Amino acid sequence: MKKKIHQAQTLMDALPYIKYFNKKTIVIKYGGSAQSDPDLKEKFAQDIVLLYLVGIKPVIIHGGGKKINILLDKLEIKSEFIDGLRVTNKEIMEVVEMILGGNINKEITNLLNHHGAKAIGVTGKDASFIEARALDEDKYGLVGEITRIDHKVIEDLMEQNFIPVIAPIASGGTNHPGFNINADLAASKIAVALKAEKIIFLTDTLGILNANNELMSTLNKEEIIDLKEKKVINGGMIPKTNACIEALEGNVGSAHIIDGRVEHSILLEIFTKDGIGTKIKGK
Repeated sequence: MKKKIHQAQTLMDALPYIKYFNKKTIVIKYGGSAQSDPDLKEKFAQDIVLLYLVGIKPVIIHGGGKKINILLDKLEIKSEFIDGLRVTNKEIMEVVEMILGGNINKEITNLLNHHGAKAIGVTGKDASFIEARALDEDKYGLVGEITRIDHKVIEDLMEQNFIPVIAPIASGGTNHPGFNINADLAASKIAVALKAEKIIFLTDTLGILNANNELMSTLNKEEIIDLKEKKVINGGMIPKTNACIEALEGNVGSAHIIDGRVEHSILLEIFTKDGIGTKIKGK
């Protein structure tokens, strides 16, 4: 009986958050171990379906660098990174689109549908709802920066009770192979366009750590800038924090970097007082 009462209390503790986020949009960048570990994939799908069933509007943006690397190696196509971005020629772009827009996107969509959601997979090329131009063609090739997002395409899907699952590939216009977009930055742009309440990044770290490797639960934009200047935030955390700041400057309510290796990490972050990762507060 005590166990059942505890379960009921857990639900009651979550109730204020369920009420507050009802009908609000939460953008989730899905990556890291949560995207590759079979058990974590199941837990992720369960989390998203629960959000969906209690009236929250989740939007998923995913990467897929590891699978792209594997296929490029099999095809003996050389690939290099500059400033953390994959230099992308037409041959590599074909592989990127095959893996992101085909393999991974459909896997996530099928998983969510299997667990009882109504998910649909798209890329930015569909209805040209994400348009981009070359970030620096001489340096990065077909890596793009987003110039326009037609948010109505995604909003129309949500109005029909679909969960959009978005691969970060943008349209480059007629007869163009398209652009490879950094998934973190694509997520922040989409969150701004949809006027999302939150954006959440699933990672393979606890969140943002201080100089003593201790988790910092809450930060603001100024503190993020200071930590980057002091090199406390470095490496792969830089593009994620840049994406967080971009989202906050676009009036997204808050940005979160959480450990996707923790089972049900999304629920723990949204439906508990302290969360489990780092929350970056807006204005």
